[in-house]
Amino acid sequence: MGFGLSALTRLAGSKVIERAGLRKPVQNLVSAGTRNGFRVAGAAGRTFKSAQRLGKPARLAPAEDTGLFDLTPSEDQQLIVETVTEFAAEQLRPAAADADAKLSAPEGLLSRAAELGISLVGIPEELGGVGTERSVVTNALVAEALAHGDLGLAVAVLAPSAVSTALVSYGDEQQQADYLPAFVGENVPAAALALQERTALFDPFKPATKARRTPKGYQLDGVKSLVPRAADAELFIVSADLEGRGPALFLVESSNAGVTIETEPAMGLRGAATGKLHLEKVALPAGALLGGGKAEVFTEVVRLSRLGWAALAAGTAKAVLDYVVPYVNERKAFGEPVSHRQAVAFSVADIAIELEGLRLVTLRAAARAEQGKPYAREVALARKLAADKGMQIGSAGVQLLGGHGFVKEHPVERWYRDLRAIGVMEGAVLL
Repeated sequence: MGFGLSALTRLAGSKVIERAGLRKPVQNLVSAGTRNGFRVAGAAGRTFKSAQRLGKPARLAPAEDTGLFDLTPSEDQQLIVETVTEFAAEQLRPAAADADAKLSAPEGLLSRAAELGISLVGIPEELGGVGTERSVVTNALVAEALAHGDLGLAVAVLAPSAVSTALVSYGDEQQQADYLPAFVGENVPAAALALQERTALFDPFKPATKARRTPKGYQLDGVKSLVPRAADAELFIVSADLEGRGPALFLVESSNAGVTIETEPAMGLRGAATGKLHLEKVALPAGALLGGGKAEVFTEVVRLSRLGWAALAAGTAKAVLDYVVPYVNERKAFGEPVSHRQAVAFSVADIAIELEGLRLVTLRAAARAEQGKPYAREVALARKLAADKGMQIGSAGVQLLGGHGFVKEHPVERWYRDLRAIGVMEGAVLL
């Protein structure tokens, strides 16, 4: 889209256009393109094909139940978290402001993120990954560490692993053989879990996108909203209402006829380069249905996605806390640090208290999920805390910085905008 806008802008200033009396129409086109984005065909994706024949789907075993409630990271988890935290501090945090302004990650950043092998943790060893058991807690810790750098870029980094995780957990042997080899190679494809729709009070269990059966498979019609890295994605997992069955998930390649992308800048998550996914009479084979269209599969995807957003909220909330503490200690008013004021100190303490509660509930839900225990209640609590307290923490961060909280010189205004997305978003990430 950037090249298209650049060309049209040059065209709008051309003397030939002036002589032809077309300056006004072209200027209107430039204005509309800047405001709404251009609707273009999906990314020219690779050809996904089976690299090996699988006798049965490869699944990760549930984590061992030790009988103790202990969320202390293992040595392997601690090493992973330290690595990701360092990457977020050195790569994501410095690039965040530029990504927010340009609505895309800096060139090369996401490929460097892929080199960390984040998606490999959730892929079984027999398929080329390094996973031996379900790693929901590890995924939550990784999401939290990335969001401490920047929430929008964290979503962009985690989007492909949402698709690979869903394929491992719910894909059949043919789907795994067709798609998962690409996620363990050097060139990991951009991919996205598309559940969100542009509807007031959107309910992911009642998607407006429709899927109907055809003699050869299925046909999808609808629009998905706020899809991360939509313009670059080569593979989507899309939710749709399957006639007579209810909500279901479908594998859609960007090269499918009828798939088009439209840019959709939002208030927050701008570094994730969100866009609309238009599906117009998209014909899919019978093998595109993920998880057999089972209701319990769809429910678990929604829950694990919400758990991912709670982990992301915890990471960005921690960034707010880590930023405001030195600020209020160093900022002086009336001859003393503003942290000496009771209202300021109590506000900072409230941030720390709410953050600890959010992290505890989120990690408890993740621990129960990876052990195969019921976790619906814990996810609901984490979602509620993340949506309410995450936004409050972002607002408090802006308030504590006073006038500095309102300007882009300080990152808290961006974190506030990003944290408002937590209560709105569905899909995009999956633990």
